Amino acid sequence: MTSTITAYEPVIGLEVHAQLRTKSKLFCACPNLSGGEPNRHVCPVCLGYPGSLPMTNARAVELAVRIGLATLCRINETSIFARKNYFYPDLPKGYQITQFDRPICENGRIRIEVSGQEGREIHVRRIHLEEDAGKMLHDNPFSDVPESTSLLDFNRAGVPLVEIVTEPDLHSPDEAHAYLTKLRHLLLYTEVSEANLEEGNLRCDANISIRPKGSATLGTRVEVKNLNSLRFLRQAISYEIERQTRVLSSGGRLDQETRLWDTARGVTSLMRSKEEANDYRYFPEPDLPPLIVTKEQIAEIAGALPELPESRAERFVNQFGLVRHEAALLALDRARAERFENEIVANASRRPEVLASPATLKDVLRAAAKLETGPVLEFESENSEGSPFPIPAAAVVETALLLASRAVTFGIAKRILFESARSGKSPRKIVEDEGLSAVRDEKILEAIIGRIVDGNPKQAEQYRSGKTAVLSFFVGQVMKETKGSADGELVRNLLKAAIEK
Repeated sequence: MTSTITAYEPVIGLEVHAQLRTKSKLFCACPNLSGGEPNRHVCPVCLGYPGSLPMTNARAVELAVRIGLATLCRINETSIFARKNYFYPDLPKGYQITQFDRPICENGRIRIEVSGQEGREIHVRRIHLEEDAGKMLHDNPFSDVPESTSLLDFNRAGVPLVEIVTEPDLHSPDEAHAYLTKLRHLLLYTEVSEANLEEGNLRCDANISIRPKGSATLGTRVEVKNLNSLRFLRQAISYEIERQTRVLSSGGRLDQETRLWDTARGVTSLMRSKEEANDYRYFPEPDLPPLIVTKEQIAEIAGALPELPESRAERFVNQFGLVRHEAALLALDRARAERFENEIVANASRRPEVLASPATLKDVLRAAAKLETGPVLEFESENSEGSPFPIPAAAVVETALLLASRAVTFGIAKRILFESARSGKSPRKIVEDEGLSAVRDEKILEAIIGRIVDGNPKQAEQYRSGKTAVLSFFVGQVMKETKGSADGELVRNLLKAAIEK
């Protein structure tokens, strides 16, 4: 019988709200600040007082165009603000100013890559500008107010957002995770948003449905709101796919609804039945004229964009000879990409010992990229306080030279990098003081290998019978005995010869 898990195909679309990096709100001069004393960054416009009139923030428009260009959208020279009418306590006007049928950006795409799959493009349906609502506080801190009372803070009301909406092109939690990760990096790269999920200036809603495999008809859509971490996004989508599969497999019917992710219980729960667009009674905002962005303005914004991750990664491959995967990892973070190009490449290019080494400059840069995307990232995650780059570029280059010239193994390179960062000693000095040079003496290695092969006859026989993966076991034993200093390539060759003879 066909498994119910494989009988259905998930179909997922994401709606991402990103708070823009402006000094003031979208339609008034109030400061765009998070936190602070409640209800202090407000005025008649963002509180919706009668007679107050909005005025569009030009910087917010520029940032919306910037992320539109970065996601390869068409920028509409004329777009329209609309009123989205609904009642909720944190919406002071009783409506939200947003864009509906004529958004500022349309028809873009973002390329994602998921391990084990070919890279593919996710289509961005639209990007539109809108104002944020206020914030409801359910944890009441006041002793003289009933505990069940919710409080309202309107500091966030009117803060500028872009909403970035995909087509239903995603088909797994991993793809959704990859898309949101890539989008977040683009928002940071272009300095459009702080893009911090935990702090709420990046929020994600997931629209999830399932359909029989091979069907072109979309299933009943369920929206899961306010997923504020990449981990919760993956977990919520996984749970919802399983829940919907159980319902349909048991003969039940799915309802179109909005659900919330319960982080404590690891489940989604019903919030409300899902509204349709006509429930909001959209109509053009009468107090704002059409938003005009000229071709000249679009060209000026495009000219100020930084080199984007994909083109930068491609250049790193062609110019510096980097491995594509490591080039992509470096290019994904703008500060790290600039450190690599402006500090590591520059440092390596002017070092006399690099020019005198049997390893070429590209060999050293490839080794540096391997260190930057591996041990350096690991060290930074474990030592997050202080400098964003606690291992100096000079130490990375010196270690990369040792690694590229095969003076040390990768395991030793990681060790000396960490020690250099903590002690301030140069990597070369650490190698000399601790005798960490790579072991390449074949007689020494053959003696070690002979003892290990003789001591593990079962594994040796497995290798001889065709289970070649067991060679990794022997390599690990040799590295353990030599404390990681043996030349890995030489060890593998000597091991093969010893086991096969």
